Amino acid sequence: MRRMNKIYSIVASVLLVFMTVACDSFNSALNVNDISTIKVEVKTVMSIQNVDSIEELKISFDNYAEDLHIVKTMSDSVITVEGLLPGLYSINISGKVKDAAGDEYYVNGSKINYAVVKDAEVVDISVSGLKISPLIFSEIFYAGTTPYYFRNQFYEIYNNSSNTIYLDGIYFANLYPTTATKTLPQWPTEDEGVYAHAERVWKFPGTGKDYPLKAGESVVVSQFAANHKLPAYCPASPVDCSSSEFEFNMNNPNYPDQPAVDMVHVFYNGSASKGTVPQYLTSVFGGAFVLLRIPEGVSWNPVTDLTMRTRDLPKTSTTLYAKIPIQYVLDAVEAGQNETMMAAKRVPGVLDAGMTYVGSTYNSLGVARKKIAVNSDGTPVLQDTNNSTDDFDRGVVPVFRRYDSKMPSWNHTLGDK
Repeated sequence: MRRMNKIYSIVASVLLVFMTVACDSFNSALNVNDISTIKVEVKTVMSIQNVDSIEELKISFDNYAEDLHIVKTMSDSVITVEGLLPGLYSINISGKVKDAAGDEYYVNGSKINYAVVKDAEVVDISVSGLKISPLIFSEIFYAGTTPYYFRNQFYEIYNNSSNTIYLDGIYFANLYPTTATKTLPQWPTEDEGVYAHAERVWKFPGTGKDYPLKAGESVVVSQFAANHKLPAYCPASPVDCSSSEFEFNMNNPNYPDQPAVDMVHVFYNGSASKGTVPQYLTSVFGGAFVLLRIPEGVSWNPVTDLTMRTRDLPKTSTTLYAKIPIQYVLDAVEAGQNETMMAAKRVPGVLDAGMTYVGSTYNSLGVARKKIAVNSDGTPVLQDTNNSTDDFDRGVVPVFRRYDSKMPSWNHTLGDK
């Protein structure tokens, strides 16, 4: 054993000397004054089909050992980068692209610690991307605050695109069942894969261009758009909702109408009436929510169009639910009691393959969509893979505009409207 240890010691010493000489030689080579710079040709291998242009993509070469950083804007799928010293680089391609259909994607591709040592070398970088939904739920607070206070529920909606979106006429709905349950309703067979089913539907007001939401801006729709931290309500509330842009006003004299703009009530149990209970409460266990936009020239009214409403077939109840065409949905988020409720999904998998949760009720915690990038103006790019299990951070203390998204100029607290 001693002989073997002695042999290992000799080998280790030889390797140490070799590595030291090699490193010293490499470092010496980098320190000589007449070292020549080299160029590299980068080819972008795009996984997204039918991309119309990559002119907004940035490519960066970062050599942290030599503090050398080069950033260029790409004008083609192939770019030549010059002035590089031999060494290890992190090469990164990032930005936004559009496909032929006009859909936007945030894309990224990289090579980390890549050895750039050969002049005129060709480097292939695979670039993939996530589709950017134009309008998404960015934060939802539904669980309420102990003891049994739920008036502070809110839904923040974010413009995740690079274009201005008009909220006018966009619908908000919560789906049925209102609470995740493994005893699911039975809908008409012909509805499968075609419709989701809503208990209640609201609509943003406006005549077409009254409520613009610019890229990087968000709005908050609150159940009751008041300062919930006041003694009259719930001082333990984590949020003050008085700066909300919209609220679900139910004409309850105990919770008077606030300065926020009222959402337009569209549907409940087959009627445009709000019903007899003066509150709009979504489940503190977690509901399922959708945003939808009806294309111009298309009619959708589940009150007057009998084909756009149905009931839970096995039940004798006559309660009616609105049919929501899946192809019109902009975003869907499903929340449940905990991770075991995936078998109780209300949302078609094509809209949301997963489920988010906070694990308890009245715990003052919510869910917030993850940030995956930052636009050049500092506004966030939020993740939307149509899987709420992956897309949301769970059990967070709720806040408005978590990632410094912008408030629209017409918010009533700014005095412009």
